[in-house]
Amino acid sequence: MRFKGSDTYVATDDLMLAVNAAITLQRPLLIKGEPGTGKTKLAEEVAGALGLPLLEWHIKSTTKAQQGLYEYDAVSRLRDSQLGDQRVHDIANYIVRGMLWQAFTADSPVVLLIDEVDKADIEFPNDLLRELDRMEFFVYETRELVRARHRPIVFITSNNEKELPDAFLRRCFFHYIRFPDKDTMERIVDVHFPGIKKMLLREALEVFFEVREVPGLKKKPSTSELLDWLKLLLAEDISPETLRSKDRKTIVPPLHGALLKNEQDVHLFERLVFMARHNR
Repeated sequence: MRFKGSDTYVATDDLMLAVNAAITLQRPLLIKGEPGTGKTKLAEEVAGALGLPLLEWHIKSTTKAQQGLYEYDAVSRLRDSQLGDQRVHDIANYIVRGMLWQAFTADSPVVLLIDEVDKADIEFPNDLLRELDRMEFFVYETRELVRARHRPIVFITSNNEKELPDAFLRRCFFHYIRFPDKDTMERIVDVHFPGIKKMLLREALEVFFEVREVPGLKKKPSTSELLDWLKLLLAEDISPETLRSKDRKTIVPPLHGALLKNEQDVHLFERLVFMARHNR
C-alpha cells in the first residue's frame, strides 16, 4: 500500500516519502505547515488514491479526547426512562461511537484524519497516546474492550499554534510542508486552472510572491488564497498588462481582498504603496 500522488493534488517527492514511511512504520503522520498548504487535503487525496474510506475528526477548542472514543448520552437515557422506553435497560443504546471507535471497528482499513490537533487543550494529545499506540480502549459502561480490526492510516494536522508534548511527538512520523516555490505553485495552479494563460499566471505569481514578502504582514496569503484570487482574475477578465505595472510597488493589486484578510495588512500595504509613490 503506497501513495504515489494523484491527478488532483501536487505532492512533492519528500511528502510522498513521508506518507509511505508512516504507513510502513504504522505510526500517525503528523503534518505541520502554514494554513492553506494542503495538510487536510492530503488525507483526502491519500484515501482516494488508495481506495480507502476517509473518517474526519475536526478538532475545536472544546474538543476532548474522550469524544474520539465514545460518549455516554445520559440525557437521552433519562428522557427515555421518563417516557417508559424499554431501550433504557440496555446502556449500550446510549453509547455514541466516536471517530476512533468507527475507525477501529471498520470492516476494512480506513484513513483517519485528526485535523488541527493543536486547537484543543494541551492535554488532548497526551490523552490519546495509549489508544493510538495500542489501537484499543476500554468502554467502562459496557465492560467492553474495543480493539482495532485493521490499523487505520492516521493523519494528524497542526498549524503550529502551540507546542505538542514530547511523548506524543515520539509516537508520530513528522513532516513539515514547506510553502511551495514558484515552480511547484505553477503545477498546483495547473491542476485547478489547466487552461490559464501562461502570461497571466506568470504576472499573478510575481504579484503574489511580492505580497508575501512584504515585511510586517500579520497573515501572509496562502495557496488557497492564491487560487481564489486567480479565480477572480479570470472571472473579471483581468489582463496580464494590468498586473504588469512598470513599477509594481506603486499600485495595489486588483481584487487584493482575496489575498489580504485583515485591515492591518491592507493598511500596511497601502502605506507602503503610498511611500513608494512619493519616493519615486
